[in-house]
Amino acid sequence: MHIFNDLTLDFKTRSTGLVNLLTIDEKISQMVHFSPAIPRLGIPAYTWWNEALHGVARAGTATVFPQSIGMAASFDENLVYDCACIISDEVRAKHHEYLRQNDTGIYKGLTIWSPNVNIFRDPRWGRGHETYGEDPYLTGKLGSAFIKGMQGNDKKYLKTIATAKHYAVHSGPEDLRHTFNAEVSDRDLYETYLPAFRDCIKDGKVYSVMGAYNRTNSEACCASSTLLQKILRDEWGFEGYVVSDCHAICDLHLYHHLTENSRESAAMAVKNGCELNCGSTYARLKAAFDEGLISEEKISAAAASLFEARMRLGMFDPPENVPYASIPFSVNDSREHHQKSYESACKTMTLLKNTGILPLSKDIKTIAVVGPNADDREVLMANYKGIASETITILEGIREALPEAAILYSMGCHISKIELRDDETSLISEAVSCAAAADVVIAVTGINSRIEGEEPDPRYPEFGGGDRDDIALPGLQNILIDKLFETGTPLITVNLSGSAVGLCNADSKSEAVLQAWYPGSLGGRAVAGALFGDYSPSGKLPVTFYETIEQLPPFEDYEMRNRTYRFFNDIPLYPFGFGLTYSDFHISSVSGQAQIKAGEDINISASLTNKGNFDSREIIQIYIKKPEIGHKNPNPELKFFKPIFLNAGARKNLFFAISPRMLSLINDDGERIVKPGKYILYVGTGQPDERTAELTGKKSEFIEFEVTGDSPFHLEY
Repeated sequence: MHIFNDLTLDFKTRSTGLVNLLTIDEKISQMVHFSPAIPRLGIPAYTWWNEALHGVARAGTATVFPQSIGMAASFDENLVYDCACIISDEVRAKHHEYLRQNDTGIYKGLTIWSPNVNIFRDPRWGRGHETYGEDPYLTGKLGSAFIKGMQGNDKKYLKTIATAKHYAVHSGPEDLRHTFNAEVSDRDLYETYLPAFRDCIKDGKVYSVMGAYNRTNSEACCASSTLLQKILRDEWGFEGYVVSDCHAICDLHLYHHLTENSRESAAMAVKNGCELNCGSTYARLKAAFDEGLISEEKISAAAASLFEARMRLGMFDPPENVPYASIPFSVNDSREHHQKSYESACKTMTLLKNTGILPLSKDIKTIAVVGPNADDREVLMANYKGIASETITILEGIREALPEAAILYSMGCHISKIELRDDETSLISEAVSCAAAADVVIAVTGINSRIEGEEPDPRYPEFGGGDRDDIALPGLQNILIDKLFETGTPLITVNLSGSAVGLCNADSKSEAVLQAWYPGSLGGRAVAGALFGDYSPSGKLPVTFYETIEQLPPFEDYEMRNRTYRFFNDIPLYPFGFGLTYSDFHISSVSGQAQIKAGEDINISASLTNKGNFDSREIIQIYIKKPEIGHKNPNPELKFFKPIFLNAGARKNLFFAISPRMLSLINDDGERIVKPGKYILYVGTGQPDERTAELTGKKSEFIEFEVTGDSPFHLEY
């Protein structure tokens, strides 16, 4: 028996023992995303690349949950965790079924390249909908919850391996990602771009991290000694492995010009801490070794790290020893999983305006449903998705909710300018006719994941590189809204997008605006449920909805000044953290210590009362304004959130502990400190800003307290 098959030994000893049996060529062969079999030792082939951003992706039929940005709107760690548990069940079930068929191809493995915890700093970025939004605290909490659900809670084995990506300082432009150098200060780096990754490692215990394509402060992210060694391993104690983004290692010589050739690129990446190459550049490691560019010791350590990961997944142990190996194939795409997808979509629905028209009565006789996203199945699904066995569009959801009503439908217009055809005016005329004949008109507007995406879609050349150059509704959608408004029929706008869209026109012309994100396969049912009062919408914006793109700095500028709610100095259309319900929640009796020592917790109590007539969920949010420091200080920042369901008329007493880390900031020297001074702590159902107060008619309750001490209290990064 070989040492790596000895189940009495720990995984590290077994993996090292296995690597000691391999030739250098065999070790290198295991460091690319398709690792071939080594028959002489009975080591099976394994493909590392698998995707499960919001459901098992690219591997056939699977449950499709709302896209990540929609899940972020739920502000619900438990929901994200529960959905990740289901996703990892389906990953395991599919993996073992494929093994029974000797299929070890791509998208069949247990190493999942999710979640995306990059900060969505600019709405133009095409991949922002894969993230949990613009706030580091929210992103870190939800990313960690996803990781815990994916990796399981067994003391010995990992259920799957999650991968926090794209590390680090990565959020567009997409068409420059292979050449771009993101330049950031230490303060922005540690205050904005890194905290979610740290949370995923410290709290989520993520076992894999994916490096980004770009450079950060002139170092290639996939070969950065600063990011991969100094911060990731030395400061945070990361014990897993790093994988490159796909074909990012060849960027080192082809586009970043940090090396002369593929041999140097491969050697640089491995020496600086990237063990696994999605791509083929590591095939040149043998040549690099022959030239003396890298030692066999470095190659062995990387290969051992990868084998240890596979062993932690139970791949070298009898299936009966691995609890997750017995998950039956029948759980995949089950009725219970569909129900959870629907419930999740309901919790993502974000009500941005309501004059009182919602919820609609189910006694309505005639409804016009118009707009380019009203009957589009693909818009429900977003990217990195599986094949849904059942989909319900918005139109179908409304028909399902009101089987006796007359539902008049028109596309109204196409979704972008490039699709404009000779029949465009006819489509608008048709939509106007439907609206004029109806009791209410529901316009389903927005964009889709072909318009905002990872790479340019040939069908939409106006949106270069997957990013947008404007946040306005594309095509003739604003003209459609104008024409519908002119009919005098009450107008409700339902917007589907994975990012902030300029909805000023919709806001001014509509009686209600509902942001539905990319809500998953059963999203149409969830939208209808919100419109007709089957439940109260309770989502909150995980990103700021700006009025126009003119309110933002240049896209390529990675400095945080005037970006996201934390640094924005203008008035948004809809603020981060904002979202209405059908009820009326009030916060009262906020109290806490008047004074604490630097390094201590502050304990807060408050009461939440549902004074409305609708049972509903609400999101408590705590923001903290810290003492001024340096040239740029954030606005009050989110430091705690909690979803709470209350029946109409009910009241709940709440208790919170705010830790020193929540009170800390990064000073201009790049140190994380709790600074003695005056702090303001706000408790509300949204931000403590003027625009939220204007939209809700309520201000956050607050207390002031003092942190005492002769000098700042220092924390680790």
